[in-house]
Amino acid sequence: MSHDAPGGAGEVLDADEPAWSEEEDDRTAEALRWLREKRKAHRRQKGRDVAVLIYSVVLLGGAYGGGYTVDFLRRIRLGADYSAVGAHVQGALPALFTLLTAALALLAARDALWRGPVVVPAPSVGWLLTHPVRRAVVLRPWFWLSAGVSAATALTAACAAAVVLRVLGLASLGGAFLALLPAAVCLPLLAVAAGMAVEHRAGLARFVRRFSPLAVVVLMLLAGQTAAAAYGHRSAVLEQVELWSGPWGWAAQPVVSATGGHAPGRPAAVVLLVLLTAAGLVRGHRDAALVPTAQLRRRAVTAQTVSSVMYSAELRAAKLALMDAAADGPGAGRTRRVRLPRPRSKYLVVVWRDLLSLLRTPARPAKALMWLACATAVAALGVQFSGAARVIGLVAALLLGYVAVGALAEPARLETDDVRRAAWSPFRFRTLMLQHAVVPAVLGALLALLAAVPFAVAGEPWALVLMPACAVPFAATAVFSASRGPARLELMFSGVTTPMGDLGPLRFFAWYAAGPLVSVGVLGVVLYGVLRRAPDAGSVAVAAVVAAALTAGLLFFAARAADRLVRPGS
Repeated sequence: MSHDAPGGAGEVLDADEPAWSEEEDDRTAEALRWLREKRKAHRRQKGRDVAVLIYSVVLLGGAYGGGYTVDFLRRIRLGADYSAVGAHVQGALPALFTLLTAALALLAARDALWRGPVVVPAPSVGWLLTHPVRRAVVLRPWFWLSAGVSAATALTAACAAAVVLRVLGLASLGGAFLALLPAAVCLPLLAVAAGMAVEHRAGLARFVRRFSPLAVVVLMLLAGQTAAAAYGHRSAVLEQVELWSGPWGWAAQPVVSATGGHAPGRPAAVVLLVLLTAAGLVRGHRDAALVPTAQLRRRAVTAQTVSSVMYSAELRAAKLALMDAAADGPGAGRTRRVRLPRPRSKYLVVVWRDLLSLLRTPARPAKALMWLACATAVAALGVQFSGAARVIGLVAALLLGYVAVGALAEPARLETDDVRRAAWSPFRFRTLMLQHAVVPAVLGALLALLAAVPFAVAGEPWALVLMPACAVPFAATAVFSASRGPARLELMFSGVTTPMGDLGPLRFFAWYAAGPLVSVGVLGVVLYGVLRRAPDAGSVAVAAVVAAALTAGLLFFAARAADRLVRPGS
């Protein structure tokens, strides 16, 4: 609980912190001056680190992207015609712009659940805010720093988008940039203000957690509309609704108008966007000083953990830190107390526990359904093409399918996060991990069978066999990836120099993503061979046999990897 500080400062303090009077004991200027003096060497070193990072990014971008850039500019100089692509982009632009900006708004709201615009370093939270200083002077600069960085990034993206619109022949370079300017300035500032509101208000954080799945469904529908509009299936009513549905649509109207679309109310939309941005910044400026110290302390620890493990490529550790922050953060929901009858056989205990885990965290099955719907939509779109387009669609659908089945295999990952948790099990660790593949394999196959029904109704009954057959090796892949162990950073340095540089990062990526690369690669080759000509019973049976053999191989290597987790020398 918080209260206003006496003396009219209107600053919020934690209940366990003693109140102080700004008039009697204000040491803000003194503390900040002393801190700046002590941090001079640290700031110089940090500036050098940032300079080296920028230099490395520019060098890598120039080395790997320079050839493509030169070829692209040469094509422009020679008068390469991109009008066909421009027509697709022009048709999809209202839905595409709305999709991108709405997705960024959702990301900003979700980011505020664990970090937010105001993230004070842990030393400052632990030392500076415990002194008699004005919280607004300490916290508000972080809000405006986040706003400035977001706006600068958006302006850079706007410059790139203006070049793309110019190359596609949809607008002049100056006209495209002026049309993108309201979105580039207002939308990032609005996102920061929205993040500040979520960070400060527990009720709003609870709202974001509860309705994020619905927002993802809306984004999926927008993605479908974008794909349909790109191929000429546009809906003028839907596009006008989107253009007036909120700031994402208001910001799109100048761009739509500059590229030849219909947006007669763009001046009013820009005025509404500017007014809403100003109101959001004013509110965010006020909220920045009202975040409790305990919450700032939790967020600082989470941000420090995530940044440190990202440098060591431990993505799982970063996810665990975010899960812990979500469980302890504002608006965190309660765990559902669902019960199932206990099995009589010990061989069903792992299945029973995995089912309980999924029922008590319904977000995981919902996430699996969402990604499965995306995979089904991409597959339906991909089979309509031929050649390279069909291969790309097939690979994308398989990757999305793996992500869907992998969402059901979270208990296996939790088991390997700390192998000491397996002390309850009457089985060897390798047997325990193999049993964790049962639930994602069965549920994934059932969901894939449900997703295959529309294909069967449309005259493609082979999907009733092939789609569930792909779900089973994906479950084995998820268990293999969970048993992989900590990141082997020594693979990043191979010592072999090539014209493209050291091949170590490629080796590390191949090790890190070995399971998905193998399963998606094998299934992609098999399915492409089946779909290249009319599928028959023989080819479908061969594909099912290959999927079964792939599952067996992945489970074999998953068992070996599980043994190495508990006995590193094996």
